[in-house]
Amino acid sequence: MEVPARTAAPAPAGPSITDDEVLVGEAVALDVRPASVILRAAGSLIDVAASVSVLIAFILGIGWAMQWSTDNSLFAALLIAMLVTVLIVIPTAVETATRGRSLGKLAIGARIVRDDGGAIGFRHAFIRALVGVLEIFLTFGGLAALVSLLHPRAKRLGDMLAGTYAQHERVPRVVEPVFGVPAVLEEWAATADVGRMPDRLSRRIAAFLKQASRMTPAAREQLATELAAEARPFVSPVPDAHPEYLLAGVAALRRDREYRGHLLERERLERLGPVLAGLPHGFPDR
Repeated sequence: MEVPARTAAPAPAGPSITDDEVLVGEAVALDVRPASVILRAAGSLIDVAASVSVLIAFILGIGWAMQWSTDNSLFAALLIAMLVTVLIVIPTAVETATRGRSLGKLAIGARIVRDDGGAIGFRHAFIRALVGVLEIFLTFGGLAALVSLLHPRAKRLGDMLAGTYAQHERVPRVVEPVFGVPAVLEEWAATADVGRMPDRLSRRIAAFLKQASRMTPAAREQLATELAAEARPFVSPVPDAHPEYLLAGVAALRRDREYRGHLLERERLERLGPVLAGLPHGFPDR
C-alpha cells in the first residue's frame, strides 16, 4: 500500500510591497512617491545648464590664462582636469554634502535617496556622477530618458548601479475645510446649547465633515444620520433640519464656543501678568 507523499503547507503570504513603498529596518512600509520622468528631466536640464555654465566659465578662464603660452600639452591637461571637475567632482561633492540634493532637484522638490529610503553617501553620488557622463552628456540624455521611461520608479542607469532613486518630497498643502452655521439654522444657532456634547462625539462629527466630500452618497447619508441621532440628546433645542446640516451647525457652535473660551483664558492671564511677574517693593530687578 502506497503512502501518499506529504505536501508542504504553503507559506503564509507576507505583506506585499508596492513600488511606492519603502520597507525600513523595523519592517515598516513607508508610503513614498518617486519623482516622475518629467520632473526628473526638468531637474536634469537645470543641472546640465548649471554644469555647462561652469564649463564655459572655466574654458574662458583657461583661454585667457593660456594666451601667453604655446604649450599645447598643458592646455590639454587643464582641459581634461576641467572636464573631470565639472562633470564628476562637483556633482559628487554637491550630492554628498547635501545628502542627495542639487540645484535642479531643489527646484523640483526631489532628493536622491537609497532604495531603503536612507540618505546617500559618497559612493552613491560618485557612481551616479560617473555613469551620468555616459547617459546624460555623451548621449544628450537619450539613454537616461529611455531607461527612466521603462523603470517603475523612473530610475536611470546610474540609479540602478548605485541603488538609489529620486524621491519627491514636495507635497501639496492640505487646506482644511472650515464649516459655518448653515443659513437654515442661523436663528436656531442664536439660542442653541451644545455644551453638554462629549468631546469624543464632537471629534467624530468634525472628522466626518472633513471627509464627507470624499465619501459615496449612500455612505455619507447613512453616517450623517447615525451621527445626528447620537448628537440630538446633547442639543437643545433640536432643530428640524437635514442630519448633515445639524452636524455642521453643531460643529460650528462647538468651535466658536471653544474659541471664546480660549480668548477669555488669555484675557485672564494678561490681567494676572503684572501680578505674576511683579517683584516685591524695593526688590532689585536683576
